[in-house]
Amino acid sequence: MSVYEILELIFLPLLIVALLALPVYAAITKKKSGKSMRRAMLTNLCAFGAVMLCSIALPLGGFVSAADAAEAAASSAAGLGYLAAALAVGVGSIGCGIAVGHAAPAAIGAIAEEPKSFAKALIFVALGEGVAIYGLLIAIMILSKV
Repeated sequence: MSVYEILELIFLPLLIVALLALPVYAAITKKKSGKSMRRAMLTNLCAFGAVMLCSIALPLGGFVSAADAAEAAASSAAGLGYLAAALAVGVGSIGCGIAVGHAAPAAIGAIAEEPKSFAKALIFVALGEGVAIYGLLIAIMILSKV
């Protein structure tokens, strides 16, 4: 293994992680606040997206050799299928949490003022929870094709 490969394998990811952690470190130590902190976090998010796009477009190569190109493509397709299923469940659950987080307190307040509104309030909370179930169903459909 050459020196370049060692640098590429070890130090490049460490440099990327260190650069992405700088705004978080500034937030924890409270060296920045307000608009400058929001700008730093937005820059961090954009940098993270750029790093992810670069890692997809320019993968580190030469470390793994596939015996057959078709086998490698099938493996890659299966991996992307698993990633898609995980994203469907994860994003669906985050959406469910946001929906229930806003609907449940409003429903509790409505029920406290008028107990007859229990059924209507329950429907709105259940609609928010349905988003997670739809994400799970999509993930099951994706996994059945992988």
